[in-house]
Amino acid sequence: MTTPESDAAAGGAAEDGPDEGGRPGQGRWVDAVAVLSFVLLAFWITARLWLDPANGVRDNRTDQAQFEWMMAHGARVVTDFAYPFTSDRMNVPDGVNLMANTSVLSISLPMTPVTVLFGPRWSFLLFLTLGMAATGVAWYFVLSRVLIGARGPAWLGAGFCAFAPAMVSHANAHPNIVSQFVVPLLVWRTLRLAEPGRWLRNGVLLGLLIVWQAFLNLEILLMTAIGLGVVVLALALGRPELRTAARPFGAGLAVAAVFSGVLLAYPLSVQFFGPGAYQGLSTLIRGYRTDLASYVAWSRESLAGDARGSVWLAKNATEENAFFGWPLAVLVVALVWWLRRNVVVLGLAAVGAVFVLFSLGREIRFDGRDTGIPGPWAALEHLPILHSVVPTRWSLALTPIVGVLLALGAEHVRRLARRHPGARHQIRFATATVLTMALLPLLPTPLPAVRLDPTPSFVTSSAWRPYVADGRSIVTLPLPDTTYAVPLRWSAETRLDMPLARGYFLYPDTRPGAGRVALFTAPPRPTSTFFTTIRKTDAVPPITPQDRVAAVDDLRYWRAGAVVLDPRLQQAGSLYRGMTELTGITPTFTGGVWLWDVRPLVD
Repeated sequence: MTTPESDAAAGGAAEDGPDEGGRPGQGRWVDAVAVLSFVLLAFWITARLWLDPANGVRDNRTDQAQFEWMMAHGARVVTDFAYPFTSDRMNVPDGVNLMANTSVLSISLPMTPVTVLFGPRWSFLLFLTLGMAATGVAWYFVLSRVLIGARGPAWLGAGFCAFAPAMVSHANAHPNIVSQFVVPLLVWRTLRLAEPGRWLRNGVLLGLLIVWQAFLNLEILLMTAIGLGVVVLALALGRPELRTAARPFGAGLAVAAVFSGVLLAYPLSVQFFGPGAYQGLSTLIRGYRTDLASYVAWSRESLAGDARGSVWLAKNATEENAFFGWPLAVLVVALVWWLRRNVVVLGLAAVGAVFVLFSLGREIRFDGRDTGIPGPWAALEHLPILHSVVPTRWSLALTPIVGVLLALGAEHVRRLARRHPGARHQIRFATATVLTMALLPLLPTPLPAVRLDPTPSFVTSSAWRPYVADGRSIVTLPLPDTTYAVPLRWSAETRLDMPLARGYFLYPDTRPGAGRVALFTAPPRPTSTFFTTIRKTDAVPPITPQDRVAAVDDLRYWRAGAVVLDPRLQQAGSLYRGMTELTGITPTFTGGVWLWDVRPLVD
């Protein structure tokens, strides 16, 4: 049934008759079909990963490996009572601040049974797939029960919220971003704060949702809070009769803030002040912004798009955060104008305009070229908290705004058709035509997949265990970073029993004058730089006595027990020669890897 909030939002859907599915029980069948459609669409997008378990996400294998590692960490917290907020199983000896990374504890902890029984790759895939489906389901029920009051428009809006081009783009191994099922629940419970007499209960429930989202993705939580704040302000200004609810709303909001603040105080203190805390993203990453032309372009994962058309408009395949296509862009502008008397629509339009401006970054870019025109983000990017936001992600936050606008527009058309029964068929035909033109080109295609190399038996057989005794680590060649994260997958398959030197994670740049901005691995050391150079050039640089001394120092720093090399790497020959010449140790081939036993060298 609808609530008072739906009347405030949609203008009172009930005034034109009952919702679809008038016969008793029919509505439940409609709900079941809607839920099934979201599940099937999520499995369609990830089909190539499900059909062959050896496949991985082609365009983002490094993030997939990182999330598999995070799923293994969550299981380790449950089974071994490991400390949840930092870990010493990567980046030995310094460890990793997982609160400052994508720890996804709100998902990895409850999915422990899947991780333990079937492995982290399956829990990652389930997280990715069900996260998209759950986002559609959550938006459907909030739209149909709270915001709109009609199942058809709710299905349309929810489908876009969950499977828009930006969401499918992030399905390339960003499960924490596509899993936005908490966002509509936050919207619902925020509106419920206005309910008289239940400010304490409603505040606690909202606080719990805030905590849940905080352990899933803080960036999405920040954007949701800003968006809700603007819409609530628009309601307060545009609907004076709603101001009578200001007292319970304010009391409930205060309870939510205090309750969630108490629960998050310690984890956030670890994130911002604990070991491995950083001071914002680097200038390079803060420069990732949305190309203005991408708002009317087609995503590579859309029916009408391809990589050639989007490669100049986005940083990579996982950050196509706009790409609405020009028909939908025109339709959204038309909807805002058509529904301009609805204060919620105006609030959503205001939020959307702000997010568009923020997404343009410090300098506006158009069609792959810098324009020299400064963007408003230039004045904000150095502020606390905002200095950790990637500007282009603000355009991702437009997806639910557009989804809700589509639902509101469809509901308005539904009521218009009921008021004018003589023109009902013409109205429905025109609506179907417009929606087909706007949305058909955006239909998602299955994610590209690639076969992942099998994990060497050196890892799967636990042959590495003698080399990590007494707190030692395994050093891989090249050392893992943002371009080579396969060792994280190996470690995840051992339930993190195999500790790694360095890794792929956010970590402060502790070099003099660097300001502790975030790197995507640990600060470089001479030996890590040496092997990175080999991987980039496939050639061994000249080795000096100082290089050999530095190598011993670095291996001691990493507490190395063994150095291993996967011979399937393209640069394996050069890496082999570099390690052998650097240390003077002849490796052995065991368990599918070349192995240098460096314990005598570092003891």
